[in-house]
Amino acid sequence: MMTCTISEPPDNDSENFAEADMTERYGRYDELLGSGAVKKVYRAFDQEEGIEVAWNQVKLRNFSNDPAMIERLYSEVRLLKTLKDKNIITLYKFWSDESRNTLNFITEVCTSGNLREYRKKHRHVSMKALKKWSKQILKGLNYLHTHEPCIIHRDLNCSNVFVNGNTGQVKIGDLGLAATVGKSHSAHSILGTPEFMAPELYDENYTEMVDIYSFGMCVLELVTREIPYSECDSVAKIYKKVCNGVKPAALNKIKDTEARAFIEKCIASKPETRPSAAELLLDPFFDGIADGEEEDDDENRQD
Repeated sequence: MMTCTISEPPDNDSENFAEADMTERYGRYDELLGSGAVKKVYRAFDQEEGIEVAWNQVKLRNFSNDPAMIERLYSEVRLLKTLKDKNIITLYKFWSDESRNTLNFITEVCTSGNLREYRKKHRHVSMKALKKWSKQILKGLNYLHTHEPCIIHRDLNCSNVFVNGNTGQVKIGDLGLAATVGKSHSAHSILGTPEFMAPELYDENYTEMVDIYSFGMCVLELVTREIPYSECDSVAKIYKKVCNGVKPAALNKIKDTEARAFIEKCIASKPETRPSAAELLLDPFFDGIADGEEEDDDENRQD
């Protein structure tokens, strides 16, 4: 882990950076790409490679009374740095700036933002295109789950999946809640987004199968353009339905029987009955979606 101080932006007219890293390779603009409770993501530029990137910035003083959160943030960037897969967001560099008390990390940028907003924007999308996106998410999950050690994402949802709209390429990001587990493949803390959380997560004893459940909910959202359990007006009501095995109302809106059956496999209440990511990649649901084909869906996508 390197520590450095942010330099002042270079004094020239060619770029209008809000700040730059110590080497002045990366420059950050004021333009926000996204903002959450933990970090802000800005558009930035890699002057060495001549490409746009994302500058993720966390103000550590916001968590001065929560050392566990700070450690989780550092765990995210350390974890991301080790991952090399075309369906996982790539991290290029990270550093802390002691003078500003920030954690900064540079990642690749996906031109069209997250898959939730992208799907809202493009209302009329073929089932073939939805399958291509879903297959790529599964490939990313399979990479995480077969990683040594196994990695459980724990917060997979459509807002944490990103898309390059010009190619249809999809990548999993936001591994801030990911857990690295040993040979037992089990973890023991309650984390995630309620609408996408598997029932066993609440029992604090679970495996990577929680990601398969969340993946099924992602497919449900992609097909229906509705966040699962949107009929519930509180987290408590979602929890009650999930723990009682009551499926989201949106599932009943799916007319495609093949798609519904595939989703039901993924969101089965008992984790041992859910297929693994590797098994799902071989599911007949993806028949006709050849490897590599899912990265180019422009001709099938309707705006």
